[in-house]
Amino acid sequence: MSTQTRDAAIVGIHEYPSRDVEKLVSPLQIKAACAAAALKDAGLNWSDVDAIYDASDGSAMSGLTIAEYFGIKPRVIDTTAVGGSSYEFHAAHAKRDIAAGRAKVALLTYGSTAHSNAMAIGVGGRGMGTTPADNMESFAGMTLVANYAMAARRHMHEYGTTAEQLAEISVATRMHAMRNPEAVQAMKDLEFLDIRETTISDVVNSRMIADPLRLLECCMISDGGGAVVIASPEVARNCRTKPVWIIGSGEATKYPENGGDITRSAAIMSAPQAFGEAGVRPDELDIAMIYDSFSITVLTILEDLGFCAKGEGGPWVEGGRLRFDRPADGPALNTDGGGLSSNHPGMRGIFLLIEAARQLRGESTSQVPGAALAVAHGNGGMLGSRHTAGTIILARD
Repeated sequence: MSTQTRDAAIVGIHEYPSRDVEKLVSPLQIKAACAAAALKDAGLNWSDVDAIYDASDGSAMSGLTIAEYFGIKPRVIDTTAVGGSSYEFHAAHAKRDIAAGRAKVALLTYGSTAHSNAMAIGVGGRGMGTTPADNMESFAGMTLVANYAMAARRHMHEYGTTAEQLAEISVATRMHAMRNPEAVQAMKDLEFLDIRETTISDVVNSRMIADPLRLLECCMISDGGGAVVIASPEVARNCRTKPVWIIGSGEATKYPENGGDITRSAAIMSAPQAFGEAGVRPDELDIAMIYDSFSITVLTILEDLGFCAKGEGGPWVEGGRLRFDRPADGPALNTDGGGLSSNHPGMRGIFLLIEAARQLRGESTSQVPGAALAVAHGNGGMLGSRHTAGTIILARD
């Protein structure tokens, strides 16, 4: 039975336009600029904010630091930090806090200078030196990208998934990116070569990074940031923009276990929670904003969210069905260009919420006509290893 309620809505959004800030601004400055713009988008003021959600991306003691930096004294501070899915967790927590009467206006912010600081994200260790199992993994030289490659190779072995099928993910997101001026500028600033729409052949013939994943299946490393304002119904009714309602949420965790299946993500646990609360089915969704650190991340999560059965993702994505101009096939995937071709400053979850809201407000550069339902799904950590899943279902007013 559906328990859907409309007790919190996204009312303000902003994405930092530059993906290469050349160290001219700090992550805190990016966060502040995005917060100010998102509040303006909503028609709200700093003084209206009474809840802050922060993933420790700007500084140490993030909750206290960000409150002082913004000059507000929130009643709620939530510093949940679970990687790229942190912002889906934050959206779920904001919805619950608002429904419980603890807050009326929640502010989520993100800022990163990963590109300017030359952060070697993809070649970092699997556990980053901080996990309980690190002493059993790091000595073997397992890097982040190799971890995803291992999951991709296993998916191919188990289900017959082909390189051409995985390439469909990159082709669809690049097609959307080429319609997004900020994504095109990002590729120019980050010195991409031959910036254009790509083909399956382009992807499968690009340089091998970690077998079987190739260059055009790996996310970019950029600077960037964003902000999302979430408000109670009474506030949302008086905002400048149409509310985008949070109607379902789910959170889950997965880590290596004996006998574990690395082709399955934590989405298999978070998705039923979110869809059950929302009272909708995957085949009813118009938009799928899915964390695309690598092509295999998307394919696995599409299966685990229930768009198709486990192992059927390869055939299911064939033929360009994830493009925005194929609404009958649905859902349209990462219509801003995604982490593969628009931005990936290290943690991308907030941009999933931003573009999903754009679509439901009718403001995307790859707009799906009449888009009414969207999912924003964040994957934090590393697929095939320890990671979290945050699933948010959004509905048009």
